[in-house]
This record gives sequence, structure tokens and C-alpha cells, in this order.
Amino acid sequence: MAEELTISNGTKAEQYAELLPQIKAVISDEPDPIANMANVAAMLWQTFHWWWTGFYRVIDDTLVLGPFQGPMACTRIRKGRGVCGTAWQENQTQVVPDVDLFPGHIACSSASRSEIVVPLHDPEGNVSGVLDIDSDELNTFDETDRLWLERIAALL
Repeated sequence: MAEELTISNGTKAEQYAELLPQIKAVISDEPDPIANMANVAAMLWQTFHWWWTGFYRVIDDTLVLGPFQGPMACTRIRKGRGVCGTAWQENQTQVVPDVDLFPGHIACSSASRSEIVVPLHDPEGNVSGVLDIDSDELNTFDETDRLWLERIAALL
């Protein structure tokens, strides 16, 4: 039986610091990447209550929807399109304070106001997917989120 997730109501950095070892414990003995993505999406969503938290996987020349928490999402995203496709193409985390100001933003949900997308890498360093998180509020994500979410992405 899985242990219950327990995170205090401290600062954002303190919440991430408590969450990271719990994520490590949950995924350390599980070889299936989909199962790990599902649990990480759930743990992040449960901790921070963002609008949408999930993954897209690189399959051939497209990002394909993977495990997530939140409302229905776009199923496929081309390289270089939207925030996710840009993170994939540039192999760089994208922190977007206002999605309406991001050129080419794909509005999977009109409720999404800010977004962060972190590339995932295979053992050779190629982008294998992205961790995509949307908020229904402006300016939700910052350098603290980027640093901690990149650490979490590196575990996958």
C-alpha cells in the first residue's frame, strides 16, 4: 500500500524540499516511466493544486499526451509549437508568466493563465518528453519552481 503524501504549508521552496525525497521514494524501485509520470503528476498536483499538471512524451516527431491531473488536454503538440513544443525544440525550461503574451501559445484550456514546461531527457541527453504545468492565475511560476521542477524532471 502506498504511503500518504505529507507536505507542510511552508514556503514554496520548503514544500518542494519535502516533496523531492517523497518522489524519489515512490519512483526509485519502479522501472515503468508511465507509472512514475502518473505518480509524479499526482504528487505535484496534490501538493500545489495547480490547474493542470502532467507530461507529454516524445513519440516520433510529436509530443503525445501522457499521465496528468486536471481537465482534458491537447493530445498532440508539434515540435516548436506552443510552450511545450518550444521547450522541446530549445531543450530549455520555459517559464511563462502570462500565456496570452507567449507567441504561438496553444490554448488547450482558456482557464490557463501562466505555465512552466520542463524538458525530460533520456540517458543520451535527448529530450524524451516534457513536464507541463498550468496555473489559472498569472505569474504563478518563478525561479524557485524552475530549479525544483528541473530536479524532479532529472529523477525521471
